[in-house]
Parts: sequence; structure tokens; C-alpha cells
Amino acid sequence: MGQIGTRNRQPATRNDPAPSRWSYRMQRVLLTPMYRRMLRFGIPFCLSFGVGVWYLSDPAVQQRITLAVADIRHQIQTRPEFMVKLMSVEGASDRVAEEVRDSFAYTLPASSFDMDLDAVRAAVEELPAVAGAAVRVRQGGVLEIRIAERTPAALIRVPGGLIVVDEAGVALDAAAHRGEYPSLPVLTGQGAEGAVTEALAIRAAAAPLSGRLRGFVRMGARRWDVVLDRGQRIMLPVADPVRALERVIVLGEAQDMLERDIAVVDMRLADRPTIRMKERANDEWWRAKNLVAGTGAQ
Repeated sequence: MGQIGTRNRQPATRNDPAPSRWSYRMQRVLLTPMYRRMLRFGIPFCLSFGVGVWYLSDPAVQQRITLAVADIRHQIQTRPEFMVKLMSVEGASDRVAEEVRDSFAYTLPASSFDMDLDAVRAAVEELPAVAGAAVRVRQGGVLEIRIAERTPAALIRVPGGLIVVDEAGVALDAAAHRGEYPSLPVLTGQGAEGAVTEALAIRAAAAPLSGRLRGFVRMGARRWDVVLDRGQRIMLPVADPVRALERVIVLGEAQDMLERDIAVVDMRLADRPTIRMKERANDEWWRAKNLVAGTGAQ
């Protein structure tokens, strides 16, 4: 009986230590670097991002954050080291400095963060008398505006009075009378403002006549006439007017030509200069000629 029971007993089932197919695949997936980084960083980030978006979607929260940021920004911008308290205008005359202050668009003290320095520079350079400007905020809260002024070069006579211009013909200011700028030449005529440089060159050549020089007239926007006292005028050519004037000055020094009763010295034709006498001198010349002719007839 004991032997029969032993023979009919079923052998015990052994557990297989190997993982199942799905377990093996899952373990392989979890061991890949991409999934490990996703579990470590990706999922927490997505959860945090979602919570943050949900929290910030509340209008009340958005308003509180906006007010807090604006308050922090205001506290930083209004710190003493960022405040501009004074403005210094350097390199300018008193009149131009006053114009710069009048055109300044900000009220001091003001934060340097609120100032557009490029806009300030552009506004200063729009002033007629300013050739260029540099703007910076220096230590101590001082806005420094350094100006390069245009240099007055001539006076242009217009129907309304006198206009001060630089070498480029840019109008700088109005002159009440000639005595305000006694050292500047007076120009007039059509297109005079566009030929200031040429007029200055003619004036430099006319230095020997400076005591008699009265002004320069632009004729037909093409050439210049030099006006002297006693009603004399030197008509210069379009081409090389300086050389033509120098010839007249040499003739005047050699023969006292300009000291005589001459009304016009016409140099428009370089190879054939012409002299026009004054009316009184012309009458005297004809009287003398007729007198000589009458004496000869007798």
C-alpha cells in the first residue's frame, strides 16, 4: 500500500524565475535613457507647468503680478543713482543754450530710464544753429548736451531784412541790422545762399579793397558782382571769378583805375574786359572831345 501511494503522487510544479514577455518589454523600455529622463524630468515639468498655467489664468492673479512687477520696476528706476536732476549745455552760445532748454521735452528730475537720449539729440540737432550734438548722462545725475554750433559766414539780404547763414547757406538767425555782424560780408540776389563758399573766396581775394567793399550781388543765380563804394561795380565771370577779380586789383594798383570816375568794370569776357564810365565823367569826356574838335576846326 505504501508503495502504491508513492507511485501515484504527482511531482510538484517548479516556479519559473524568468520574467514574462510583457514584463521583459516594460523593463527594457524603462531602461532606455529617453524614458528615464522623461520620468525624471518630463512628467514633473508637465505637471508643474499645468498647475502654473491654471494658477496664472486667474485674472486676479495676473493683476497682482502686474502690479508687483510695476512696483519693483518703479522702485529700481527711481533710485537716486538713476535720477537725472540737472541739464548741462556745453559748447553753445547763450542764445542757442536757451533754445536747447526750451526744446527739452522732459521735466527734471526724471528717471534716466524714461528718457530717450536719441530723441533728445535729434530734437537739439533740428535747431538751425546746431551742426551736431552729443547727449549722455554723466555721474551725479547730470544730463550733458555737448553742441557743435554752425559758424556764421555771411549775411543774406532779403526783402524782410538780413539773415545770418553758414558756409552751406543754412539760415541760422535773423540780424536786426548790419552792425550786429560787422565782420560778415553782405550777399544778395537770386541763389546767393547756394553760393556762399564762392562768395567767401571772392571776398578773400578782395582783401586789398576791404575798405571800399560793400557787398556781393548774385546775378541770375550764375555769377557775382562785387559792389564798391562810390557806386562802382566789378562784374565777374561765371568761370574763375577769383582770378578775374585779382586782375582788376592789379590794374587798379598799377594805374589807379578804381580811383577814377568808373562805374563798372566788366570782366565777364576774360579776353576783352570793358570799362564803363560814370555819366558825369562821360559827359565831361564828350565835352572835352568836342572842345578839342572845335579848336582844331578853327
